Amino acid sequence: MPGTDNTAGDAPKGASRETSEQARVAASVPLNEEQLRAATIGELVPLAGPIQIVEYDPEWPRLFEREAERVQAALSDRVLLLEHVGSTSVPGLAAKPRIDLLLVVADSSDEPAYVPSLEAAGYVLRVREPDWYEHRMFKGPDTGINLHVFSLGCLEIDRMLLFRDWLRSNESDRRLYDRTKRELARKDWKYTQNYADAKTSVVEEILARARDDGGEEARSDD
Repeated sequence: MPGTDNTAGDAPKGASRETSEQARVAASVPLNEEQLRAATIGELVPLAGPIQIVEYDPEWPRLFEREAERVQAALSDRVLLLEHVGSTSVPGLAAKPRIDLLLVVADSSDEPAYVPSLEAAGYVLRVREPDWYEHRMFKGPDTGINLHVFSLGCLEIDRMLLFRDWLRSNESDRRLYDRTKRELARKDWKYTQNYADAKTSVVEEILARARDDGGEEARSDD
């Protein structure tokens, strides 16, 4: 799903008050290197090898639960929603072995309200995207994760959950997404975000079917 993803798993440009149509258009625009550097906190590290895609691991839900407990302990009632998203949240789907978590807080742009508490628990803020839903992304203290933070009411929340739930229930689109990721992973990419951007067209195709089937209208890599 789109959004700066330079250390990404398989999860998801604009402002949180955009219409869903505007947001879908924004999601289809790949990030250039200047934008990647602007959004990345710390060094923007090129890939050292090919994208690693592995078979689904039944251990992934347990790793999510462990991480969720740590985030909940750090933030208490500041956690408004905490979900396992991205490809590791879909049983049977191959993925990069990195757990994506969706954290919803009152205002993701209000960093003093939650960033120090997460940093005290060992999380490291790596991405700040004011122009894409005020998205923030943290790396974990001891496990390969992406902790994505959005504000309550952000369109991207519904989009990520719709994509996850549809893949969990629709075998043909799960196979399509699996096949697409494996094909793209065999290509050479400078940054993981370039691989994530390349998945945009198939992600939008799958989301369109999910919406047509009655899913919530909303605006996502993995």
